[in-house]
Amino acid sequence: MTPFAQIEARLRKLVLALGVVGTLAATAMYGIAFGAAFLVGAGGAWLNLRIIEGVANRLSSLAAPRTDGAGESGARPRVPNGLGLFIQFSALVLGAFGILYFSGFSGKAALWGFFVFPAAVFLEILYELTTFKHGK
Repeated sequence: MTPFAQIEARLRKLVLALGVVGTLAATAMYGIAFGAAFLVGAGGAWLNLRIIEGVANRLSSLAAPRTDGAGESGARPRVPNGLGLFIQFSALVLGAFGILYFSGFSGKAALWGFFVFPAAVFLEILYELTTFKHGK
């Protein structure tokens, strides 16, 4: 497994763990409605992670050297132009807005749930800094 694949796997686990722990803590401290809204936000964070992961994998596959022997004459994969990412992210935002608006969930709790992804990235950076193998 490549180092980048290991980071992706750890990020997925961290987002899931922080989402579960945060949902339980929000429910215990502020009630079921707040916990449910946090869970919706954490679900949005999970989807955001998957979208970003997919874009990064597509870009890295385009940048990687070809190993199929086709050279430059072979069929190239379709180059993402950003429109697909914009549509996916717009659907995520509109879906989250619809869920929050029509369900009456707390927007503040959902925002805190959405912060699960940046918190997982921060923890991954700390992990990488503390386990860095200085030149080995």
